[in-house]
This record gives sequence, structure tokens and C-alpha cells, in this order.
Amino acid sequence: MCRYAMTVYKGHYACFNCQKTFKRRLLKDINRDTLTSAEAKCPECGNLMANMGLDFKSPAKNDDKQWAHIRDLYTVGITFHSCGCSGPGYIPQDRKAIISYLEKVRSEYLKSLVFWRYRIEPENKKEREQDFQKNGAHLWTVNRNAFKETVTNQEGINYWIRKIQEVEERLTIIKADNP
Repeated sequence: MCRYAMTVYKGHYACFNCQKTFKRRLLKDINRDTLTSAEAKCPECGNLMANMGLDFKSPAKNDDKQWAHIRDLYTVGITFHSCGCSGPGYIPQDRKAIISYLEKVRSEYLKSLVFWRYRIEPENKKEREQDFQKNGAHLWTVNRNAFKETVTNQEGINYWIRKIQEVEERLTIIKADNP
């Protein structure tokens, strides 16, 4: 097999201080034995840069409003990571859309929490198999071994409470950072 058969893409890193982006190979692409990548520092100011993903398109250097929005997205964990084929998914276009998006995510998470609060736990293998047939998506989200293992309601409740707390923290950040 040709050693150049696999394409190595460079991630896009943004420096919010300089309002510039740079492409950078991951350290693990250079040395396969490396477990983690080194943090990327801006070659101009030396500050740490944000890994924005392969699908990130940089705004113009002087577009302060768009750079502030990109920083808001990054602050709440929304980046442009994907395989490059289908894009990063929905990206809110302004602060109001970010808040609306996060509130919608929280609402969906609350619905999942309700499922776990009212689910009847299986007591034997047959019930577990039936539960998986009926509720496999819910179970698999919480535990990737749900087909083989019983997933308790408490596991599901704990999982969704953590996810709801994460979204609420992001909402607090974006609402508090009012320009």
C-alpha cells in the first residue's frame, strides 16, 4: 500500500486576539505514537488558538462582529468539526440563535430525562431484549453496550442530568457575555 494513500487534513485554528486563522497538522498525524496533540499557539501573539475544525471558514480580519460571533460559538462548544463530507451541521448565525438553539437542545434533553424517570427496568434477559427492541436508541445513547448489559434508570437519569447541566452552563455563559 502506498504510504501517501491516506490524505492528512490540516485543522483550522483561530486566534481571536489577532483575528486570524492558521491551518495546522495534528501532532498525531506526524507521529502516530503520540496520544495527544500539542496545543496550538498563535505564531503572531503567542496566545492559544481555538481548534475550529476542518469546515471552518474564517471571516475577514476586520469583521469584528463576525469574529465576536465565532468566539461566542466557540465559547459554548459549537465548532466546525466533521469529516468534511457533510459539513458541521447547524451553526447558529447570531447570539439570539445560539440561545434559541441551546434552549431547544435543553428541551430535548429534558424529554430524554422524562423517559428514564418513567421507564420500567427489565428484570430478566427476555425483558432486557424486549426493552432493547423497543427503546434501543435511548439505551444506546447512555451505554454503548446496552444490547449486552442492563442499563439502569439511574444511569440514564445521571447521564441526562449531566447533559442538561452542560447546556445550562453554556446558556449561562452566552447570556452573561452580553456585548
